[in-house]
Amino acid sequence: IPAKADTVKQKQWVKEKLEPAIKEAQKGEYHLLFMDTAHFILQPFICALWCVARLFIKASSGRNRINVLGTVNAITKEVITCSNTTYITAQTIVDFLKQLKEHYGDVPLKIVLDNARYQHCKLVEAAAKQLNITLLFLPSYSPNLNIIERLWKFTKKKILYAKYYETPHKFHTAITGFFQTINQKYSADLDKLLTLKFQFFENKPAEIYPV
Repeated sequence: IPAKADTVKQKQWVKEKLEPAIKEAQKGEYHLLFMDTAHFILQPFICALWCVARLFIKASSGRNRINVLGTVNAITKEVITCSNTTYITAQTIVDFLKQLKEHYGDVPLKIVLDNARYQHCKLVEAAAKQLNITLLFLPSYSPNLNIIERLWKFTKKKILYAKYYETPHKFHTAITGFFQTINQKYSADLDKLLTLKFQFFENKPAEIYPV
C-alpha cells in the first residue's frame, strides 16, 4: 500500500474522472483503456513448497529483463501489449498510442495511466491530442485504481513463480508468448480478475462499478 496515497483525492478523481469515463465506455462513446508498463526480471521468485527431504531449486543468474507496455480494455478486457529489452521512453509511448489508434479505429479513446515521467510529458500529450486520445492521469501513488496492475500480478503467477528459464531468450519467449495468447487462453480469468472494483484501503469492502 503506497504510504503517500491520498484516499480523499483518489475518491474525488474516481467520481469526477473515472465514473463518467466508465459510463461513456458502456454506451460505446469511447474505448476506455487502463495502461501501464511492467518490467519483468529473470530472477528467482519466492514460492512455498513442503517436502520431507531438502530440495534444491535451480535459479537463474543475472538480472536480465524485458519491458512490457500494455493496455486493458475496461469493458471487453482485451489486452494489447508491446515489449522491448531496452527502455520505455516517451517515444515508445507515442508509438504505442499510434498502435492503439490503428487497432480501435474511429471510436475515440480514453486512457487511464500513471504519472511516470515518460508518459506525463509534452511529447506524449501532443501526440494524444493529435490522435483524439484523452489521457486520464491517476492521482499520485494510486496503483489500486489501475486494473492493469492485477494483470501484471497474474502474469508473474503464470510465468515466473516456481519457473526456471535456462537462458534470457527462453525467458523473453515465455513472456511474449503469454501475451500473444492471453486474450484467447485466459479470457475467463481476465473477466473475473479485471473487474471495475477499486479498494481505497479504509478497512471496508471495495467500491464496485458494474459493467
